[in-house]
Amino acid sequence: MTKMKFWMLSILFATFLLTSCEKDEEAVNESQVLAEYLESADSPYGKDFVNTDMPTIMAASEVKTLNETGQVYIIDLRAAADFADGHIANAHNVALADIVTHIEGLDLTPYTKVAVVCYTGQTAGFATSILRLLGYEKAFSMKWGMCAWNEAFAGKWNTAVANGNAYASQFTATATAKAAAGEMPVLSTGKTTGQEILEARVAALLVEGFTPATVTNQTVFGALSSYYIVNYWPADQYADPGHIPGAIQYTPKETMKVAVDLKTLPTDKPVAVYCYTGQTSAFLAAYLRLLGYDAKSILYGGNGMIYDIMVTKGMTTWSATQIMGYDFVQ
Repeated sequence: MTKMKFWMLSILFATFLLTSCEKDEEAVNESQVLAEYLESADSPYGKDFVNTDMPTIMAASEVKTLNETGQVYIIDLRAAADFADGHIANAHNVALADIVTHIEGLDLTPYTKVAVVCYTGQTAGFATSILRLLGYEKAFSMKWGMCAWNEAFAGKWNTAVANGNAYASQFTATATAKAAAGEMPVLSTGKTTGQEILEARVAALLVEGFTPATVTNQTVFGALSSYYIVNYWPADQYADPGHIPGAIQYTPKETMKVAVDLKTLPTDKPVAVYCYTGQTSAFLAAYLRLLGYDAKSILYGGNGMIYDIMVTKGMTTWSATQIMGYDFVQ
């Protein structure tokens, strides 16, 4: 073999290897890598949080009890001015954008739980979902937020349910089938391992904040066809009391898996998720947004749409009995 032929073959072989590597890199779907990682025992949580323990929510009464014995670390996500107007004793005011760096600097050994508090329990649900997916097993959101602590803070939930029957006549029992399974979203973190992708996506979500992960019921009902609407409660309740027209039922702790129905979610339109109160859907929206879906939690959930019907059916609803009347500090 002449030297010229040898060099030509060497160049062709090197080009083949380079092209093969590039194709392999292009074939990596970061979203699927991340989803499979978070579903696995190798994840920071050690198992599939979304389909086992989610949501992790604790009552205001438990926060109070644990706080009295120094067993809970309380993170309050509300604006600084609102925190100054009144907060739970020993609470720490932390911006959502800073929650991971804040908790990373703590020794949580003395505490049995970390309570994440906000106005209504929805922002806290979003934040707690992120913390759990990062492996913080002590993290819980406080149910109903500060609305449950004292009447002085209860305005947001009181207002939500006072206006909570506007869409009762529009709910339907007519089922809508899930879409066919498709591709997962395209992420471009440039990372290859599940842990690296997770860290990059968490950083991005914290910069975005909670607002892009929310949508009002008025907005959804004003443009139903613009959203892929996920009814995130059991199948029997999807039928009775019914659901938003066109909504598709996904069973909590079962269907949001790669091998089940996760891939039926679209990547070309917003995914509007709702539950009873907006708290569980906030947990789910955080997870779906990590994967790259344009997921939005419908604020206040069913309580903001069919409140009286939900009360009649014995479903989870806000009421004055949820307000504990506990002391607070300024």
